Amino acid sequence: MFISNAYAEAAGAAPGGFMEYLPLVALVAVFYFLVLRPQQTRAKEHKAMVEALQRGDEVVTIGGELGRVTKVFEAYVGVELAENLEVTVQKTAIQAVLPKGTIKSIK
Repeated sequence: MFISNAYAEAAGAAPGGFMEYLPLVALVAVFYFLVLRPQQTRAKEHKAMVEALQRGDEVVTIGGELGRVTKVFEAYVGVELAENLEVTVQKTAIQAVLPKGTIKSIK
């Protein structure tokens, strides 16, 4: 009366199947193409930019400082922010390389 009867499934019913996992596969594919792949592309571009840094390049750091590269070391870069003011920052802290003459046009 309080407990219902348990019945076995029909003999012809197949368990699960590919269609059961299709939404999960689609979600993983969307996540890959919208999140992971663009992030990997940006990381590769940034790594190539950092490796191509050379003396005289005008750069913007992650902190927003504009300067000219004066020294290039293995993991660090000397950046001249103003006349007689040079700071050493990690190469990974360089956000962008600017076109030549940008700093002069801003000042």
